[in-house]
Amino acid sequence: MKHSVKLHRTLAATAVLALPLALAACGGDDEGGGGTELTLAHSYAEDQPQHTCGAEVIKQEVEDADVDLSVEIYANSQLGGDADRIASVQSGDIDIDIQGASALAAAYEPVGVVDAAYAFEDAAALDNYFTSDAADQLKEDFKAASDVSILGAWSAGARQFTANDPIREPEDLEGLRMRFPGSPQFLLNAEALGAEATEVAYEELYLALQQGVVEGQENPIVNIDATNLVEVQDYLSLSSHAQNSNLIVASPAFDDLSDEQRTAVEDAVASAVEQMPGCVEEAEQETLDTWESEDAIEIVDDVDVDAFSEQADAWFRDNLEGDSLAVYESIKDSQE
Repeated sequence: MKHSVKLHRTLAATAVLALPLALAACGGDDEGGGGTELTLAHSYAEDQPQHTCGAEVIKQEVEDADVDLSVEIYANSQLGGDADRIASVQSGDIDIDIQGASALAAAYEPVGVVDAAYAFEDAAALDNYFTSDAADQLKEDFKAASDVSILGAWSAGARQFTANDPIREPEDLEGLRMRFPGSPQFLLNAEALGAEATEVAYEELYLALQQGVVEGQENPIVNIDATNLVEVQDYLSLSSHAQNSNLIVASPAFDDLSDEQRTAVEDAVASAVEQMPGCVEEAEQETLDTWESEDAIEIVDDVDVDAFSEQADAWFRDNLEGDSLAVYESIKDSQE
């Protein structure tokens, strides 16, 4: 059953903001309707690469395609947190969303495996997977389970450890209270890496580190910088233990667009996917250079990545089951 695009909907589920979603009827037959406005939501700040090189590129290229489409961006979780927004995408209240795979697991659990520790060797491996036939089964199964389309994916940077002691090998995590996000996949990552996971909300992380509630955490460099965690941590250990995935997903209303409009959106997403690695790398290098010049945090670059990776791989192969194991194996096989 197809879902029609609604006119001037409001996001009733979350009382955070009752913003109008001006979605006109799709297609070019509505001569006076002014076209179709798509809502694009994400949780990132407007100076982060996910917005500047992701959301804004999609908006610009969709509108430049001149196919009777416009895009309105809602950044900074204006339309709700990740867990809320995937439900809104499924219902059609949000048209396009930029989400981490772990959050999307609420709609289809196996997709969370994309965020498994050391699933991908680097950002290019994640990009290659999602642009190859290897990811077709995952995309099809996700669509069947959620009615939501995966249009593309990029890495928003590798996740790194910070703590008040250097972390060079798995044994260094023993006894440390490490903050991991509360999603199932990130908690599995903690087990696979040998960490003692403590759940703390992202917004409360700085204070939790400052007060010693947790002793360390893991995040991409751009997130560590955005939340000023170098003020309350002594060491950044470059473990690169997971690619911080962003999947660009579209509501069921995407299927109701014309062929020309769908192609314009897909091409815009592909352009953003192509630009993202360079944007992230530039932002990360600028941040690292600033930290080094200001002696803000000691950077540990001799992490035994092989030891962490081998431990995590063995753990996942022993503990994942069914479709989740199949996704993990397809990711690994795509890199051989």
